[in-house]
Amino acid sequence: MRPLARLASLRAPVAGQAFKSTTLSTRAVTSRTTRTPATISRISSTSLRSFSLSTPRQRFQVHIKKQNTKMTSTATTLKGQPLDKGVLESMLRRRMFFAPSFDIYGGVAGLYDYGPPGCALQANIIDIWRKHFVLEEDMLEVDCTALTPHDVLKTSGHVDKFADWMCKDPKNGDILRADHFVEDVLEARLKGDKEARGQKVEEKEVDAKRKKKKAKGTEAVKLEDAVVKEYEEILAQIDNYNGEQLGELIKKYDLKNPATGVQPEPPVSFNLMFQTAIGPSGNLAGYLRPETAQGQFLNFAKLLEYNAGNMPFASASIGKSYRNEIAPRGGLLRVREFLMAEIEHFVDPASNKKHQRFHEVADIELALLDRNVQLSGQTTVTKMTIGEAVEKKIVDNETLGYFLARIHLFLKKIGIDQSKIRFRQHMGNEMAHYACDCWDAELLTSSGWVECVGCADRSAYDLTVHAKKTGAPLVVRETLETPEIVEKWEPEINSKKFGPAFRKDAKAVEAAILALSQEELAKLGEELKASGKIVVDVPGVGDGKVEVSKDLLAIEWKKHTINIREYTPNVIEPSFGIGRILYSLLEHNYWVREGDEARGVISFPPAVAPVKVLIVPISSKSEFAPHVRRLSQKLRSVGISSRVDDSSASIGRRYARNDELGTPFGLTIDFQTLQDGTFTLRERDSTRQVRAEEAKIVDAIKTLVEGSKTWQDIESELPIFEGQELEIRPAEN
Repeated sequence: MRPLARLASLRAPVAGQAFKSTTLSTRAVTSRTTRTPATISRISSTSLRSFSLSTPRQRFQVHIKKQNTKMTSTATTLKGQPLDKGVLESMLRRRMFFAPSFDIYGGVAGLYDYGPPGCALQANIIDIWRKHFVLEEDMLEVDCTALTPHDVLKTSGHVDKFADWMCKDPKNGDILRADHFVEDVLEARLKGDKEARGQKVEEKEVDAKRKKKKAKGTEAVKLEDAVVKEYEEILAQIDNYNGEQLGELIKKYDLKNPATGVQPEPPVSFNLMFQTAIGPSGNLAGYLRPETAQGQFLNFAKLLEYNAGNMPFASASIGKSYRNEIAPRGGLLRVREFLMAEIEHFVDPASNKKHQRFHEVADIELALLDRNVQLSGQTTVTKMTIGEAVEKKIVDNETLGYFLARIHLFLKKIGIDQSKIRFRQHMGNEMAHYACDCWDAELLTSSGWVECVGCADRSAYDLTVHAKKTGAPLVVRETLETPEIVEKWEPEINSKKFGPAFRKDAKAVEAAILALSQEELAKLGEELKASGKIVVDVPGVGDGKVEVSKDLLAIEWKKHTINIREYTPNVIEPSFGIGRILYSLLEHNYWVREGDEARGVISFPPAVAPVKVLIVPISSKSEFAPHVRRLSQKLRSVGISSRVDDSSASIGRRYARNDELGTPFGLTIDFQTLQDGTFTLRERDSTRQVRAEEAKIVDAIKTLVEGSKTWQDIESELPIFEGQELEIRPAEN
């Protein structure tokens, strides 16, 4: 899909290239029906230079001013500590979770490589996703090509509509993403207003590239209360503005590029797909797919046959997608090549999109931000059960509601902080071209609210347009238990005369006649009887009007007995941006040990942790080696990943290094092991330990990783080990 139908599309806001300071959006963390006035950013990285912002009602000047850029985020760690994003990302790159691609060549914006722990973490997320959705829901998984012919994406609407609005600075040629340019400048003004009122202003995240430059501050005059309210209402629905409306906002509020002090040109549409040519001749135009969904739609008929014609059913696909983002920043949160996991759930529209398992999730409570609240200029989040939301038509139907609840459960299972998740409904102008309703699962990070999963009701759009273009029967045919009697107007074409009469245009004229509605056929039928001829609109043929006589066409009122019902399914589509989920998971589970900021910890749930067990021999002596080999083999035999650290560093330092990798358990082989065959098992977060023989320890690890037991259960079953972790010796490495 276009997650997040902008991922649907995985498309969260990003600032233009010339506007480089981090900004915050008015979406806020709220609960029940309370509103949080504090501004919380979306994905945006902009830097203010000395410039003037003014309207007839207010004016202030932004000047260069030195300031501390170390602790700059309002986000918190798992333990509620202020999150230093710079420290976290430095640790993640040092431990090779991810790194910029082509780094030794200077890198390319929006492209990243995953290292060993990043690959393992991603693989574990995907494994849990497959079990949670594909296995649990009996989905049909497919793997389709990324290269897509032009005609496919032209038909789907992506060639014409898969775009963002950008504007150009006429002075220096910088390209800015229009919605974020508006957002950034208005929020800078609101920040200046707060400073003028003597209110505390939270500092924003600082881009790594800015650390070599002087930081900037603001001096501002107080805005009128009405102006503040006006700005806040605009920011609350910034995603709802189209290009023309964004241009009007730029002119109305005299918004200028901080880098040049001039107003950018009117916004223009920029298609986000990477274009290419398929084959050596270059005659077959194509694109790298912007979503995995189209391959699933084009294989619908085959999937339906594979499923023995049974409805409803769902297909699923996991694969890379590509989007030529205007300004890819925010690390893994906005990239040009990314992994998506998408589901297409095909449902009979006559069923009112009910779901047979909806009762299983009806009582699950979600934090919802609906479109009406956003359009009113507010950011109120209401907590309610999905059953109540569907009953009140806040969420349109049971199938859409069912998947919202299942998405919530998946994110909870992999370790997403439940206080940092909300479901936001798309507004009208924000909606993807194929969607009739869409909700995003947004996660709160140091970059603000980030859309990570989109769940769209695509109606019958995709199957309909592809069937119309190709003539392929992308429909379901069901035998009716009780035949239906249907009366309707039907056109009957005299094929012997029709072809010779219209020659090369015969197919176009016939298609236009067959596409007429019952009301149009009734009217034309009467006209044909009265005058012996009718005029049909056929775009592209002559002047668009074609005369058809009664010797070529008859329109009759007929009665039919229907034994087979034919319909085009509707589609509910959950679309997951795996990279965004992965990065949010890292932030949500990161914290530092009290009293030692150098000891970062990532508290992954065992099932998702890249490595489950650290094996630590207390000595490098040869008599320890057989125990290390045997334990490693034993863990592998039960499907548990492990890593050996037999370096000369202290036990405490070795544990600390692997706490950074999120390894949940540590197995120590010490001198007592050589005597009685027992081992200590350490739990990462509490650092508490138990001691037992090999079989019991391995069984305990297995149950912990599977989730059938907790650490508290293990402590109640196995003897507690009271030994202390050795102090970290700074001289060791």
